[in-house]
Amino acid sequence: MPITPIFKRHTFSTLLLASVSMSAVVALPAHAQDATESSTNSTQTETDDTIKLDPIRVEDNATSQAGDPTPPVYAGGQVATGGRAGILGNKDNLDIPVSITSYTSEVIKNQQADTLADVVDNDPGVLTSYSYGGSGDRFMIRGFVLDGDDVMLDGLYGTAPRQLIDMSMYERVEVVKGASAFINGMSPGGSGIGGGINLIPKRATDDPITSVTTFYEMNSQTGGHVDFGRRFGKDNQFGIRANLKYADGETAIDDEDRNSQIGSLSFDYRGDDTRITVDAGHNEKNIDHGRTSVNLLGTLTNIPDAPDASHNYNADGTWADLEDSFVQGRIEHDVNDYLMAYAAAGTRHMEESGIYSTPRITGTDGTMTYGGSTIIREDTTNSALTGARVKFETGVVKHELNAGVSYLQNKSHQAWAFSPGASAFTGNIYGPTPTGYPALAAPSGNLSDPGLRNINELTSYFLADTVSFLDDRVSVTAGIRRQSVNTKQFDLTSGAQSSNYDADEYTPMVGIVGNVTDQVSVYANYMESLSPGETAASAASDATLTNPSEQLAPYTSEQYEIGAKADFGSFGGSVALFQISKPFSYKNASNTFAADGEQQNRGVEFQIFGEPVTGTRILGGITVYDAELTDTQNGTNDGNTPIGIPDYVAKLGIEYDLPFLKGATVNARAVHTASQYVNATNTLSIPSWTRLDLGARYTTEVHEYPVTIRANIENVTDSDYWASANGGYLTMGAPLTAKLSLTADF
Repeated sequence: MPITPIFKRHTFSTLLLASVSMSAVVALPAHAQDATESSTNSTQTETDDTIKLDPIRVEDNATSQAGDPTPPVYAGGQVATGGRAGILGNKDNLDIPVSITSYTSEVIKNQQADTLADVVDNDPGVLTSYSYGGSGDRFMIRGFVLDGDDVMLDGLYGTAPRQLIDMSMYERVEVVKGASAFINGMSPGGSGIGGGINLIPKRATDDPITSVTTFYEMNSQTGGHVDFGRRFGKDNQFGIRANLKYADGETAIDDEDRNSQIGSLSFDYRGDDTRITVDAGHNEKNIDHGRTSVNLLGTLTNIPDAPDASHNYNADGTWADLEDSFVQGRIEHDVNDYLMAYAAAGTRHMEESGIYSTPRITGTDGTMTYGGSTIIREDTTNSALTGARVKFETGVVKHELNAGVSYLQNKSHQAWAFSPGASAFTGNIYGPTPTGYPALAAPSGNLSDPGLRNINELTSYFLADTVSFLDDRVSVTAGIRRQSVNTKQFDLTSGAQSSNYDADEYTPMVGIVGNVTDQVSVYANYMESLSPGETAASAASDATLTNPSEQLAPYTSEQYEIGAKADFGSFGGSVALFQISKPFSYKNASNTFAADGEQQNRGVEFQIFGEPVTGTRILGGITVYDAELTDTQNGTNDGNTPIGIPDYVAKLGIEYDLPFLKGATVNARAVHTASQYVNATNTLSIPSWTRLDLGARYTTEVHEYPVTIRANIENVTDSDYWASANGGYLTMGAPLTAKLSLTADF
């Protein structure tokens, strides 16, 4: 039955907030480059044979600042020289015992990235998919899920948009690999065991910014983006940056329409001993007839081939409105030359509503059933972090001590209604789109005024010390974090509290970095990650369970990693070997949902990027996995590969500046993913797939103003493929999608 939307779509004008030990390897960058030419010139000194590089200028260069400066951009402009290592602050990659890759605004602009998934598609350690039943992005890092709820904004959990994150507001995307709960804290959604993602908002640069972009995307997406930034005051102490974006129209998927209304406003102050940032934004995505993921009947003996890449198999009449508004501030103060105190706080209000369909493949010929649901959710999240960083020496040993506390509270109001099984419609994944919609059962909660469903509170205290010696060629970081989680659930009908879950745990970390030469470092780490226990199915879903709806105790995952990083001035890369293990939960022989098994992901990652030859830039790598399940029920699935983890993922992007046409660049990117199992018994799998993307851009001047034309085609061969089996359901790869944009800088 039709459901009236709880919150209406607003006009855009009302939406903007006023505001390891191994020999020769290639590796991540160490030399800070200044940055908008993509070429590199070399000069040789008179005193030695050292090759020194002239500065490379790119748009999002870090300003010279004290305290905790943003790492500058590396040669080629596609990645930065470092990133935020959680409580350890912004660090150069060669100096930290963890793996971080920071993708810059150059990648975002030149690849015409719309959402966060488009950016992390460059990373060989990350796979993307849709969240189950919806159109939100979901990620896998080192074979473990990272949900949209658990993406960080400038080092804080809980304030970033949770479903589809538009890239027009952000300067960088930082991907941190590994069980990083020590450096980042426990994620609010409990995911992120294999790593995390941190977003850096756009802020004013030393050079004025006035940029206007118009764009087109298949089939009929059109829109515009305005980016404005200025610095002012004595020594340009104050900065302001504003972004507005609007897009509307049909995507390359048949009959799928998307509307984006985005706005952000950032303010910053940089004084002699104090730095302040305030970032606010609104992220709204409206989707009509979105193509979602596909569920599978458990008795299937084979998975049908993917339909035509542009075919929309979802039920007509479905829609989703996703709105997130946030504001966040951070202050750093240098008490003296040795002590810096800092604090950050933010809040986000999220509203989601939609009528969804749940396609399920029931036959090997593509036969499907379609369930239905309407879901209303409103969240308010408050997050804060405060601490201090002090530097001192004890003899020949240098110390950097970090201590602090973090807190997060999320209140979620929800209501929903599902269609009973008897009312599900039937169809075929290759056939016409169903035009009807299943009848819904009585709702849980009030769809017009959703009630309080749960309150989650996370509190942690952390202490870490990084000691350096042998002229800073060796550093060791050790620390511990005490984390507490409290979850209260409430009955949507009576409003009474139905459960109270309270637990705490200590998670340690130790890491070591050794600078073998000025260009090569090796590192190793041991880290633990705390996550909330999984929740058993409800009695309605599984009447045989002895503990329906019970939330298990928090569990700890462990990571061992060893790797190497190197910097050859104009290009670099890294290699890392890792092992991450976590408890694996299932219904045991006593019909009790318990964490009696274990999932262990081993792998090796290799990444390379930079500008090895003047005018040619590379970005990509390969991740090889060896993942298995152990101690499963009756040993049935022991040794099997976990769901959704391929044997390997390879990605490589190349840019080439045409020598015969100044300002012109062509680019190509290939993505290959090996086959993935869809069930724990390893009887069903999706085949391997390869995608090729091509593009070009041309920068010139029109009446002395820089103008850039960009064109990209994703999936240029229009391949039909299942892209992901993450979670045991299937996400289709996008069809051939052409994008065209024109940017003028004033």
